[in-house]
Amino acid sequence: MDKITNNPSATAEPQNAASHPKDWWWRFWFLLPLYPQSKRRTLRTEVVQDTVWTFEQVQGILYVVVPVRMTIVRLETGGLLVYAPVAPTPECLRLVNELVAQHGDIRYIILPTISGLEHKIFVAPFARHFPQAQVFVAPHQWSFPFNLPLSWLGFPAGRTHPLPADSRQAPFAGQFDYAILGPIDLGPGRFSEVAFFHRPSRTLLVTDTIVSIPAEPPAINQLDPYPLLFHARETVADPIADTAANRRKGWQRIALFTFYFRPSTVAVGKLSQAAREAFKAAPDRSRKAFFGLFPFQWQPHWQRSFERLRGGGRLLVAPVLRTLILNRAPQATIAWADKIAQWNFQQIIPCHLDAPIPATPQQFRQAFAFLEPSPHTDSSTIEPDPTHLPNADIELLQTLNRQLVDRGIVPAEKEWG
Repeated sequence: MDKITNNPSATAEPQNAASHPKDWWWRFWFLLPLYPQSKRRTLRTEVVQDTVWTFEQVQGILYVVVPVRMTIVRLETGGLLVYAPVAPTPECLRLVNELVAQHGDIRYIILPTISGLEHKIFVAPFARHFPQAQVFVAPHQWSFPFNLPLSWLGFPAGRTHPLPADSRQAPFAGQFDYAILGPIDLGPGRFSEVAFFHRPSRTLLVTDTIVSIPAEPPAINQLDPYPLLFHARETVADPIADTAANRRKGWQRIALFTFYFRPSTVAVGKLSQAAREAFKAAPDRSRKAFFGLFPFQWQPHWQRSFERLRGGGRLLVAPVLRTLILNRAPQATIAWADKIAQWNFQQIIPCHLDAPIPATPQQFRQAFAFLEPSPHTDSSTIEPDPTHLPNADIELLQTLNRQLVDRGIVPAEKEWG
């Protein structure tokens, strides 16, 4: 299924063959058993005409479901480059192969992270469908609980390579620059991300570090609106009602769960009490409805919390990255952001949530101001952390951070200097 953005450079594509559940099948779902398990729909969007396309699926837990995205870029020398593959379902492969038929083979497949299982787990299966493609991975890959060679994890041994430290040494350097963040030591593991800049389309590709939250539910989430409608309810007795308002309400609450895990504007009751209420009041006690369990009680002002989090769709570093990861290497992260801010991009495509995001290098750099110890005073006019989030909302993450540090599981945050 195709979707066209309102990017002025995009034009309508012909509709694909009708989608069918058998085409959504992902046979290795049990390796990372997230919703929607074995059935994953794919939505293709042409972002820049005949040049850049995104492929979206969804993933989540407890119906907290968000988009996960792959981007494909046409190479001027012929063929295609794939950034962060998604599950290669029959539907996804059909949509990819339509591009292959028009623009040439998949030549390069990029794994831009070392820790994001929701990205790493699809690379080897995807690569098997395109045996002519060279696979380039972020350096310093690792696995848990055992640090195994990539070939043992299914990556094609003869055509898997670490990305060169200098992007000018990569075979696609004629069109792309990239910058590697990390690896950042997290104790049991490491974090790294590789941002790619496609110069011809002035598009920045990132994985997890930057997102923008849409006010309306993404199109891929609306193909199966049940998770949206599940979270739109106020009580366990409320029916599932499919309206535009409920889809919007459900999405905004999902966003709060996604970023805060436990938002301050929702109370989560005890499971025993939720079970009693489900038995008495739930109109639907099916497995799909979690047997009628709905332990959430939203406060009347929950939407203000969402609007503050969204900030009008601003560029945002997710709270979990701010609280648990990037603050372990603030200077390295700022240096990485400074390098990227030198590129003349005009839009950003992250692997999650909204895309494409119209944005300037200055706005990108501003999103990382929270790592700086004092206001930035040069002519770029970067101000101290304009994306400050309420302590009440990030309390769970701050508590988790303190516990991990106190127990010696992760290193403490690094001071600037």
